Amino acid sequence: MTTNSATLGGGCFWCTEAAFKELDGVTAVTSGYAGGHVADPTYEEVCSGDTGHAEVVRVEFDPEVLSYEDVLKVFFTVHDPTQLNRQGPDVGTQYRSAIFYHDDDQREVAERFIDELEAEGAYDEDDIVTEVEPLDTFYEAEEYHQDYYEKNPNDQYCSIQAEPKVQKVREKFADKLKQ
Repeated sequence: MTTNSATLGGGCFWCTEAAFKELDGVTAVTSGYAGGHVADPTYEEVCSGDTGHAEVVRVEFDPEVLSYEDVLKVFFTVHDPTQLNRQGPDVGTQYRSAIFYHDDDQREVAERFIDELEAEGAYDEDDIVTEVEPLDTFYEAEEYHQDYYEKNPNDQYCSIQAEPKVQKVREKFADKLKQ
């Protein structure tokens, strides 16, 4: 099986990771950091906002089951791409909406997808602020961030922030869920 990867920043990586793990064709989701200027940053450094990194997830998927465009549909459903440098209660450039493309095909698909959302007025009068940038380096987050939602089902933040995203995926993408 050949897999593709998408690297996406949609706020807290715990929430985004949990939503993508629901999908058939997703073989792995890894929380990490991208888009900054410091090598091998720590969570604390990223949270300071000084490294330039965004919290991201690397979604590995089987393109025979789930297309890159499907991945983008889910991404734009589970976060608000009109919020500049924030998602809900999380504020700072590390929570920005971003697509870190792996090749020119991904860049073209992402830019076209955003243009289509804007043209149809998908977010009312609000502009989409999602950055589309080349992926330079992906740094895997510390182990305690991986599978956080699964490991901490009673965490209040997860209940308030992640659970609604997971529910959106289950409702809007029922035909694409793992069985």
